[in-house]
Amino acid sequence: MGQTAQLYVREIRPENSSATPPAVVFVHGSGTPAEVSFDSRMDDYSWMREVARAGFDVFSVSMTGYGGSTRPAPMSNPCNIARAQQAGYVPAPCEPTYRSPLTTMTSDWNDVGAVVDYVRRLRGVDRVSLVAWSQGGPRVTGYANLQPTKVNRIVVLAPAYSRTGATAEPNPLPTLNDGVMSVQSRKDFIANWDRQVGCPNQYDPAAATKIFDEMLESDPVGAKWGEGARRAPNVPTWGFNQVTVSAFKVPYLMITGEHDVQVPPARVRELFQDLGSENKVLVDLACSSHNAMWEKNRAYVYDATIQFLRDGKVNGVSNGVVRLAY
Repeated sequence: MGQTAQLYVREIRPENSSATPPAVVFVHGSGTPAEVSFDSRMDDYSWMREVARAGFDVFSVSMTGYGGSTRPAPMSNPCNIARAQQAGYVPAPCEPTYRSPLTTMTSDWNDVGAVVDYVRRLRGVDRVSLVAWSQGGPRVTGYANLQPTKVNRIVVLAPAYSRTGATAEPNPLPTLNDGVMSVQSRKDFIANWDRQVGCPNQYDPAAATKIFDEMLESDPVGAKWGEGARRAPNVPTWGFNQVTVSAFKVPYLMITGEHDVQVPPARVRELFQDLGSENKVLVDLACSSHNAMWEKNRAYVYDATIQFLRDGKVNGVSNGVVRLAY
């Protein structure tokens, strides 16, 4: 679009680190920026801080269009919200002013690559590990498929795998006639979470309120729309299907929440079956949703991540399924 884009990168260093601790980059999903997804201010709700406490040099990046990173100009116009979501944000339904994707999976891979290379130069390391959530799955896996020599290990919660999805970028790119961005209100955020609750006290409603407050802080423009919203570009996805993962060799941990309805456990099991890596572990986490890193069993997510980043294993398993919290 001709804009110069800047990426918001956050770092948490281990308190008592070696001269060159292993480096990790966190990459978020389709809606919530990295600074909220992985580093909530609440003391024991930060996945990044827990990994840093285990001795890793931890970074996160928000993709173009999210959080503290550059937002493409059409995101400032609420007419570019998906038509079905416009109520409450515009006086009357309006036509979009822009119909091409603001960002794509290819541009996301470029963003990931820019941060990986930055961290490699900054810390003088050859490889980094990648941790991701949801649509972060195709973001980090697609990047690692292009640059396997720069990636040590991968951990993904709820990887948004599509066995029969597109292999490569379409030409021409799709036209997004129904809006180039989505929004999420507090009401929508809680309703989406509540439909994934399958056990008592699965999450703390007070914590959910604080998390959404942090989302609004990360988006000062969206926070003024209606009763407050978190904006995100609608990103066309490719390169995370059976064809591309069958030859994948990077060690890979995938975590699925028992009650996840956004990326159901069956899709994550398909990824486990299709992935070519000999070092692959699937963690089946009880009493958990798509938002498992913010729920009562979040410590299992953090601990499995640390184990795999350190040893390539979870509870001694380097290739297989591990059931936790059942």
